[in-house]
Amino acid sequence: MITKSKIENRKSKINSRFGFTLVELLLALAISAMLLAAVGTAFNASAVNYQENEKIFKTINNARQALFRMTTQLRTADAVDPNAPSNECTLITPASENITYRYNSADNKLYLDTNSNSYVLCENVTGMTCTKNTVLEDSLLKVKSVQISLTVACDNRERTIAAAAVVRRNLN
Repeated sequence: MITKSKIENRKSKINSRFGFTLVELLLALAISAMLLAAVGTAFNASAVNYQENEKIFKTINNARQALFRMTTQLRTADAVDPNAPSNECTLITPASENITYRYNSADNKLYLDTNSNSYVLCENVTGMTCTKNTVLEDSLLKVKSVQISLTVACDNRERTIAAAAVVRRNLN
């Protein structure tokens, strides 16, 4: 015959073998929620950092392309204006076209001005300096080389890139 204490003893063994208590489940849920919050925060920070790096990369890449164009045209120029202000670089191409690269601080853009049109060459420019190295030949002031420095900004980060070009027509 089975006694009452044996039945209760058997029930307690069954209850202790199966499942989790409510406290254990709540504790596991709280730990899982904290881990998921940490992973979500890290993922969000990574996505924001990627977007910021992408913006500054595009800005610097546009400035590099503008510098490449400027130095290429300076190398093959017939003449460079030695009296142009430091935020401008004016030259005459082999096709006798006047070209001016001009930085406008009012709208933070670098412009390419030709005989007939004006184009935006680069945006987010916060500074440009064209340093012209000149020599006096046959009573004429000639530009031998030009150093260009561009400062671009994106989301409160500024980067300065520079390039130089020797005017090949004036190497004699």
